[in-house]
Amino acid sequence: MLRTILVASIRTRGILRAWLPSNILLDFIRTRAGLKWGVPAMLMSGVYFVIAYWCTVAIHNGGPGWLHLVFLVCVWSAFKFLIMGPVSLVLLANARGVERVQRHRAAQATTEVPDGDESNPAATSPQKDPAAS
Repeated sequence: MLRTILVASIRTRGILRAWLPSNILLDFIRTRAGLKWGVPAMLMSGVYFVIAYWCTVAIHNGGPGWLHLVFLVCVWSAFKFLIMGPVSLVLLANARGVERVQRHRAAQATTEVPDGDESNPAATSPQKDPAAS
């Protein structure tokens, strides 16, 4: 029995991961190009909360029992969007910091002077020959 429940939950997760619109949108937001859309996507949580509210009203008015499942999915998706807004800001700041460090290192690599270059004052200073003394 436990194995059946485990297998069913794994398969359900796979189906919801691939086909639920909120998961598809959140996967896009987690990419580097999509991080800037995290905060505006928080507005989607309002839509999901409205759908969840509509489901509770329909259930209390004698609607079908499967609306409980729709209610749970909508509330879960709404909270995912609410959490993803601040998380995307942190991820965006981190990505921009990493990009800034990479640009700084690239700029340093292009402006570094090789040791044997004559424009380097340390390389052109006269050195005493130990054999001459």
